[in-house]
Amino acid sequence: MIRVDQAGEYGATRIYAGQLAILGDHGPHAAEIAGMAQQEARHREYFDRLIAERGVRPTLLQPFWNVAGFALGAVTATIGPEAAMACTAAVETEIDKHYEDQLAELGDDDPELAEHIRQFQAEELEHKEAALAAGAEQAPAYPLMSAVIRAGCRAAIAISKRI
Repeated sequence: MIRVDQAGEYGATRIYAGQLAILGDHGPHAAEIAGMAQQEARHREYFDRLIAERGVRPTLLQPFWNVAGFALGAVTATIGPEAAMACTAAVETEIDKHYEDQLAELGDDDPELAEHIRQFQAEELEHKEAALAAGAEQAPAYPLMSAVIRAGCRAAIAISKRI
């Protein structure tokens, strides 16, 4: 669970880095994306700490998630600001479901971890709502883009559980 969450938060920081590399510091939604990136970095730092404290092996695919996340962010930002927001909305939709499943699995077994996951889940939902408000659904081919990104997220979660 911790390995997957750390990998996901790492991937999210890379997506936002790719988006900001294209949109720039003053482009459309840049300040909002930078704020989301800071929250994702804080989430990743928490899971980085848990990996060390609990002796959890990180995913072996981190170098791949580094490149794939940055590329996803850069490509969607190249399409346009609405596509960058569509990427965020799609990713956060899957992360919300993923965190909800984890909370059900955790039950009362690890209250501290569950509390952090609930807090992070709330922030991820804020990102999704902000992306939708910023025009995510106006992106070219939004339904297709969203479906492809969501499927990629589900695959990344499944793969990171094992490798």
